[in-house]
Amino acid sequence: MNMSITTREAGEVTIVDLRGRLVVGAEGAALRRHVRDLLHDGKNKLLLNASQVEFIDSSGLGELVTALTSVQKQGGELKLLNLAKKSYDLLRITKLHTLFEIMDDEASAVKSFSHSNEVTR
Repeated sequence: MNMSITTREAGEVTIVDLRGRLVVGAEGAALRRHVRDLLHDGKNKLLLNASQVEFIDSSGLGELVTALTSVQKQGGELKLLNLAKKSYDLLRITKLHTLFEIMDDEASAVKSFSHSNEVTR
């Protein structure tokens, strides 16, 4: 199944709903492009909703780390929401769970973002 990506807004937080498999190839590249486009549009508070992600491979993990790094370089925050147990276990085994804030409740996750005013350039 191809990766499907949709976005919606919750105040100043952009929720990115992912569906499918986050794997090497077009799927991972789609996430990279989507995050880049959001950052270009000035949206740097991202909540990646993985409730419909069936599988993440090592390349997909790399794409998540790349997304996190890109967002942080823009002074933003990126958090993960609703990871499947297998995906969370993969993050834990690789010790990548220490890089991400991982949430289980969307409303709490949205509220957890800092509410500082962004500096306009």
